[in-house]
Amino acid sequence: MTIAKPDFIEGIAKGMAVLESFDTERQRLNATLAAERAGLTRAAARRHLLTLAHLGYLETDGSYFWMAPKVLRFSGSYLASSRLPRALQPTLNRLAAQTQESFSAVVLDGEEVVIVARSGSYGAPTRVLAYGLHLGARLPAHATSTGRVLLAGLGTAELSQWLKGRTLPRLTPHTITKTSVLRQRIAQARKDDFCFASEEHELGVQALAVPLRDMQGHTVAALNVVLSGSHHNEETLRRDMLPLLFEAAREARALL
Repeated sequence: MTIAKPDFIEGIAKGMAVLESFDTERQRLNATLAAERAGLTRAAARRHLLTLAHLGYLETDGSYFWMAPKVLRFSGSYLASSRLPRALQPTLNRLAAQTQESFSAVVLDGEEVVIVARSGSYGAPTRVLAYGLHLGARLPAHATSTGRVLLAGLGTAELSQWLKGRTLPRLTPHTITKTSVLRQRIAQARKDDFCFASEEHELGVQALAVPLRDMQGHTVAALNVVLSGSHHNEETLRRDMLPLLFEAAREARALL
């Protein structure tokens, strides 16, 4: 969204930049680290950290700061009020009960994808994944089946802008790190209308994803099944799971 300069509140933007500086790599930050991550001076970062702590969004020991449970109010409000998770939850539960596998609905947020709804696992033991499959979990878009499906839904100019100058971190020996190769995989996902990814963001994990479109044909999310533990044959997954995913996507379209 583009707004007029007089409508832009710089203080809020800086405060959010400081809050977004916390992630799985850096759960605790001091003023110097927050300044580096948010692109602010140390003095400005310190003021924002202290204000966020005063408001209850951060906790501190006097030197370092970390997120407080109050930040979950944002995610809780989203999950309670957003139409997308509520509309898809019954479909995810039905698929999980039918197959004893785990399914998720995922959206694109910058360079990452975010899980906004997920099923439980019915009857099958689920290995704890290093990157997590909980609500709100963020995964690298370039290394996930859902990420490529969502990127395939972008227009040509949008995709080029997303890829421009982007570094693709290597997470496993199988991760694609060349932009040209990723562009080819995205093009293939657009042609196939699905994407399979194997051990690219975590070893021993395979995933199959399809786009979720609204009635206007816009890709608004991705639906995927994630399997872990042992290696799964792509052809078998496509045969057994892809028809279920496509059918679920068709059913969900009227709800989106």
